[in-house]
Amino acid sequence: MVVLEPTGRLRGYRARPIGALRDAGAKPVLVELEGSLPFDVIESKLAIPDVRRDSVSRTALVNRLRAAGAFPPVVVVAPAGYGKTTVLAQWAAKDARPFAWLSIDGRDNDPVVLLRHLAAALDPIDPIEPRVLEALGSQAPSLWDSVMPRLTAHLASGESPFVLVLDDVDLLEADDALAIIAALIENLPHRSMVALAGRAQPKLPVASLRVGGPLLEIGTFELALSRREAEILLRACAVEQRTEGWAAGIFLTALAARDCRESVDSPAGGAHVGGDDRYLADYIEAESMSELSPELHEFLRRTSVLENMCGPLCDAVLERDDAVVALAAIERLNLFVVPLDRHREWYRYHRLFRELLRRKLADEEPELVRVLNARAAEWFEARGDPESALGYAYAAGDSDRAARILSSVALQVHSSGRAATLESWLRPFDDDEQLEQYPAVAVTGCRTHAVRGRPEEAERWLEAAERGAASRRKGVASVRPCIAVMRSAMCARGPAQMRTDAVAARSKLRRGATWRASALLVEGAAAILLGNDGKADSILAEAALEADRIGSNETRVVALGERAVLAGARGDHQEAEALAVEACDLMGETELKDYSTSALALAASARAMLRHGMWEKARHQLTLAGNLLPRLTYALPWLAVQVRLEVGYACVTMRDRKGAQRMLEEVRAIFGVKPKLGALSAGVDALADEIDDMPADGPNGSSALTAAELRLLPLLSTHLSFREIGERLFVSRNTIKTQAISVYRKLGVSSRSEAIARASELGLIGPKEQLVTSVGPLDASNSAA
Repeated sequence: MVVLEPTGRLRGYRARPIGALRDAGAKPVLVELEGSLPFDVIESKLAIPDVRRDSVSRTALVNRLRAAGAFPPVVVVAPAGYGKTTVLAQWAAKDARPFAWLSIDGRDNDPVVLLRHLAAALDPIDPIEPRVLEALGSQAPSLWDSVMPRLTAHLASGESPFVLVLDDVDLLEADDALAIIAALIENLPHRSMVALAGRAQPKLPVASLRVGGPLLEIGTFELALSRREAEILLRACAVEQRTEGWAAGIFLTALAARDCRESVDSPAGGAHVGGDDRYLADYIEAESMSELSPELHEFLRRTSVLENMCGPLCDAVLERDDAVVALAAIERLNLFVVPLDRHREWYRYHRLFRELLRRKLADEEPELVRVLNARAAEWFEARGDPESALGYAYAAGDSDRAARILSSVALQVHSSGRAATLESWLRPFDDDEQLEQYPAVAVTGCRTHAVRGRPEEAERWLEAAERGAASRRKGVASVRPCIAVMRSAMCARGPAQMRTDAVAARSKLRRGATWRASALLVEGAAAILLGNDGKADSILAEAALEADRIGSNETRVVALGERAVLAGARGDHQEAEALAVEACDLMGETELKDYSTSALALAASARAMLRHGMWEKARHQLTLAGNLLPRLTYALPWLAVQVRLEVGYACVTMRDRKGAQRMLEEVRAIFGVKPKLGALSAGVDALADEIDDMPADGPNGSSALTAAELRLLPLLSTHLSFREIGERLFVSRNTIKTQAISVYRKLGVSSRSEAIARASELGLIGPKEQLVTSVGPLDASNSAA
């Protein structure tokens, strides 16, 4: 019997076991009711695996884990079959702390998917504030500016300890996903733990974790079964083998791994046991599948191409109309199938079982592998899920379908901050013959390589696109304007040709076309290079509007950044600031801060902040922009030069001669490769002049302070107010305040104390000068001036 306890949230209840279930050590399970989270999750990924009655009790290991409160991170690493998940599930059944569980798969490399499942796992333990959940449910959540700071703050402020288990964490490879896990570990509340389990070491800085604090590591030695434990497991599995297929799978995986360990001549040494291992194959064939009908054998074998499956999908792939009945029968037989929802609509096979079935399909019906995947691709595409369709198109070897789908969704995926995902889709086409055959893919790859800072690759993919578009094959005409846009953006033949290519492309792209906003953007950039700033601003304004209409956030950010720079150049600082703020806000909403194309807006924002004396905020923006510069190369030479000029001017304002000089050198290096950049050459000369006008470095550093400002510095180190300093120097309070603000600006600081510290570092004041007698309290009204 199970009763439901309210969790304090309207959307869920916690199931509380009573009576016999409590005596058996049952754990509470979350029961999701209608009106739950504002985003979809796969509930099976969050379920703590059942502790089976036939499992070998790993009492010593479990007690060690229960007592390990001083070890916030626990790393459990061993090959398949060593019982990692079983040990962790037994721990969850015995520990007094609540457990959150997430079974990782490849989709969790998408940071949005990972965070949604983590939030769903943690929310029942300590309810997460609704605005964080709502932000995660938005179309393009701002992970690093909004969600992660609030989520980590929520975790760090928790008072009740808990345990978070991340099973198969070694499948995480994306930098953003790994950064999320690292942030969670750093913000655990007292006596809470994170268990990282997998077949290989997680791609987290485990070595740093060892040095930075207590770390409990459990490996093959600790997990290996003793002879007695092995005998217990064998007996238990023999009893349950016919009615509980899952137990048989656990037993055989462990047996295969043990065999690998005992075979010293085995080159693999037990490092990997797959579903097609001979122990698994022989045993499952004999004990779990021997009595199945040929029709059910066929169903299992052919549906193994599907990662997730439902009745209509299986019907389409197998060209039948009774798949729902077959799936229900498979579930009743406990044939390693996992329901993915409460309605029994979607299922998946256990990974090891699917590996076995896929091998059987390849051995017995190899001619069907591509056919079945092609039908799955068609089904998903027809239902408006192009990303799922793309994966099956690749598996089917259907390059035509894959190329068409990729080209249709590439801009949307890239603009949503998922450039790494797009790159993984492009890799199968990275062959000159393939690229020529699919010029739409080639030009998409050219764009991706260009914004990722790889000029040689961008040029290679663009040349392949041009060769492909030169043919008279059906459909290539629509690619030619896109090729013209990229040829214009790469500015190989000067600003005049850049403008010609952009105008030609724009004229052939209808309003609302995917590439039209990009055509307008490079046309506006060409106008800047040709010295026609007024015309450029109007074109860039149209580019921003067009980008907004089609959802091309990256193009819109660049257009707004360009307009901010133009407004600053003509002295309209209010407009420059408004445009820069709009661009930076859009970056934060769409996860584009890591894109090289965002650097111009960040630099423009920093210059606007410097005009207001907001030194620290400006430094932050410049740091973000500087981090992007290595990926901003001569692939997009005009943008690379513009960003470095803006950063260089900001460095001049902050009296950072070395930083400004470094930007000047990088700009000149770009001109060495792409010399035809029109009016930007005047900007290079202007920056050089600004640097030359900066005061020469003295023995202790550089300073542009006037004699009056140098006379003021020692008095700033006292507790004298501005009025009292003015009386000593026989000038007004306002004069002192003006001079102080000038000192702060030239030293690159924002407060009186920072000015003294910086002046001391530069040797502008000495110990004796800091001993000026204080004659009054600090004037708070002046201290922040």
